[in-house]
Amino acid sequence: MADNNEPSGAERMFGRFAPALVRFTDDVLFGQVWKRPELSPKERSLVTVASLTTSGNTDQLVYHLSLAKSNGATEEEIIEAITHLAFYAGWPKAMAAMTVAKQVFRDGTD
Repeated sequence: MADNNEPSGAERMFGRFAPALVRFTDDVLFGQVWKRPELSPKERSLVTVASLTTSGNTDQLVYHLSLAKSNGATEEEIIEAITHLAFYAGWPKAMAAMTVAKQVFRDGTD
C-alpha cells in the first residue's frame, strides 16, 4: 500500500481488475521483500534494473529507473550498469534498456 493514503502504482494499474496481484505487489514485494535489511534500497534497485534489462522487460524499467534514482543510484551508475550488461545480456537488450533510460533521464533528448 502506498503512503499518505495514495493508491500504489499497482493499484492505479490494476485496481479491482486484479486485486490479489495488487495486494501481493504492495504487501509482499514492496512491503516485505524490498524492506529486508540484507541489501540497501540502492542495491535492490540496481539488481532489479539488471534483471529487467537481462530479461528484456523494458516496460517495467520506466518505473524502476526512477525508483533507482530515488533510492540513491546516480544516472551515471545506472547507465554504466546497463552498458556493462551489454556484454552479458546481449547488445539488443542493453540497447533497448538504454533507450528507456534515455527517455526517463533525458526525456528522449541528447
